[in-house]
Amino acid sequence: MNGAARIQVAAVARRSIIRTARQPAMVIPAVLFPLVLLAVNASGLDSATHIPGFPTGSYLTFALAVPFVQGALFAAMSTGTNVAQDVETGFLSRLSLTPLRRTWLLAGQLSGVLVLGLVQAVSFLSVGLIAGAGLKAGVAGALVIVALSLLIALGFGAIGATMALRTGTGEAVQGLFPLLFVTLFLSSSSLPRNLIEIGWFRTVATWNPVSYLLEGLRSLLVEGWDVHALLAGFGTAAAIAVLAVAAAASALSTRMGRA
Repeated sequence: MNGAARIQVAAVARRSIIRTARQPAMVIPAVLFPLVLLAVNASGLDSATHIPGFPTGSYLTFALAVPFVQGALFAAMSTGTNVAQDVETGFLSRLSLTPLRRTWLLAGQLSGVLVLGLVQAVSFLSVGLIAGAGLKAGVAGALVIVALSLLIALGFGAIGATMALRTGTGEAVQGLFPLLFVTLFLSSSSLPRNLIEIGWFRTVATWNPVSYLLEGLRSLLVEGWDVHALLAGFGTAAAIAVLAVAAAASALSTRMGRA
């Protein structure tokens, strides 16, 4: 990438970050709503810690992994809505007249979701620890949690961008949210998979990639350094990110080709 391209990518990235920061109606719920659900679940499901084999005596510690994935779902909506606005206002059509490569344009567009993901990760972890959650992996584990959270946010953000580029409307992106939220509930978000007694639910949770994202984050909070869980978590997050970014790049190429 030459100097001119770097300047263009930086300009698109700066625009994406500033636009995200200037939309408190998107940023505040993306941070606040997962924390509210965490408080409700931690208080209402604390008795689950008495189940034989439950991995920790603190349900707050167990549930703290969930807001990171919930936040990524909100990040997907934020990114998708912003990209849809660029389609509807003709911004992408104007960019099609520039020599900026599609890949770098997409990277710039996704910068906003990474900043939002960082704010979410730091907020969730800070509030959780202040409330009394454990962090068996220590300070280094906190950094790994933030890194995994950013990778998850990137993947879901690219999913939102793909939907926006394929449909060109913010309404279609909003319609994606309930579908993504269902994947969270059909996972190991409330109980470890080995303690789920309903057979079909356990099977769905086992096949659900979201379970491995949660378990990767949760392992650092509950167990310390579980290499298997971390490899599964990072591997799943990386696979989602690669496939989603590739789909978004293809959708962007098609969209700008039409322009």
